[in-house]
Amino acid sequence: MGADAGRDGAGRLMAETTQVPAGFRNLIADRTVRLLVICSLINSVGFFSMIPFLALYLADITSLPLAVIGAFTGSIALVGAVGALAGGVITDRAGAGSLLRVGFALYSLLSAALAVVTVPVVVLPLIVCLGGALMLVGPSLKKLMSLAAGEGGGLVFRMRFMTLSVGAALGPLLGAAAYGISHRALFGVSAALFALCLVLVHARRGTLGALDVRSEAARKERWAWTRSLRDGRFRRVLISAVLITLVFAQFESMIPLYLKGEAGEGAPTLFAVVFAVHAVLGFVYQWPAEWLARRTSMPVQAAWGCTGFAVSFACWGASEGRLWVLLVGVLAWTVGEAILMPMADLITHRIAPDVEKGAFFGALEIRYLGFFAGPILGGALLGSGTWVYFGVMAAVSFASWPVLRSRSLLPGAQ
Repeated sequence: MGADAGRDGAGRLMAETTQVPAGFRNLIADRTVRLLVICSLINSVGFFSMIPFLALYLADITSLPLAVIGAFTGSIALVGAVGALAGGVITDRAGAGSLLRVGFALYSLLSAALAVVTVPVVVLPLIVCLGGALMLVGPSLKKLMSLAAGEGGGLVFRMRFMTLSVGAALGPLLGAAAYGISHRALFGVSAALFALCLVLVHARRGTLGALDVRSEAARKERWAWTRSLRDGRFRRVLISAVLITLVFAQFESMIPLYLKGEAGEGAPTLFAVVFAVHAVLGFVYQWPAEWLARRTSMPVQAAWGCTGFAVSFACWGASEGRLWVLLVGVLAWTVGEAILMPMADLITHRIAPDVEKGAFFGALEIRYLGFFAGPILGGALLGSGTWVYFGVMAAVSFASWPVLRSRSLLPGAQ
């Protein structure tokens, strides 16, 4: 990176180590931050109200094998994760505000098209194209949130994680109600929510445009899209993030299968209770997580988070389907989640130059490959035996800690 970018980054890091971050209330008082947090919330509800029902919808209108249906629904995350690397660079070149509007417009159009079209040969490409909207919205929204928050970047990304928790809790409920009416209602609700986001950001396009910082160097450099991956500190962040998502993926993929074996027909109800408690705690835990972040070093926070994941696997392995033991595991799990899941965003906010935040946040989406690899690893381990699975996953829970304790990732490090 250039000398100017390095000096800017050093100045920003020095400021973060000498100033007390603003509280959640003070940060949300900023109109731009408030707008972006609201858009993040609406976007999350719209996304999660539609995504869980795509497999059911494809099963209703096609005769495709379940594996193929899974491949098409999973393609959204895959396209979004891989494509976000390019999407982030485009964000830095064209402007985050412009790309955010394009992303929300694409979401709206694709959802509206899915509400109208029922021909499988058209529906399947439309579903894959949702990943294109994801690759535009993710990096541009994160860049704007980072720039708008400034010194409060750590808090704003905790807020973003809270919006994801709320979206993951409310979205499926809204989607279930809509799908009970018709598939048109399901996709129509999502289209309306994405359109609302588009209207909100378009109304404030001047403010968002003035906030944005574009990279002239990225326009001229042929390999600008690889710049983030050439940053040694960022590579460590990305490795830790992939390992964290690999562990986190177990909660929604392998744990339900384990409960099915333990509770039989009662497994869906049992997991619904566990998931509901988890969603509420995921929102509430951000306040103590922020308190811990201000009083302890990052390696200590990471150790707490990894321990939370490991304890949860031990509890679930010993639960034999007993609800109270499962809930103790959920308490420990949410500690790990609240600390570790936002951590890569928090570090990236700190180390990425302002003009390249889009590229860095875009490249960070590669971490979601952990959601692809996690179920594969978990399925192989669970097939070998319950305690093999829980024992190995408890150990894997600590895989990110040696990376996160690196001195190069600490505030003030170069």
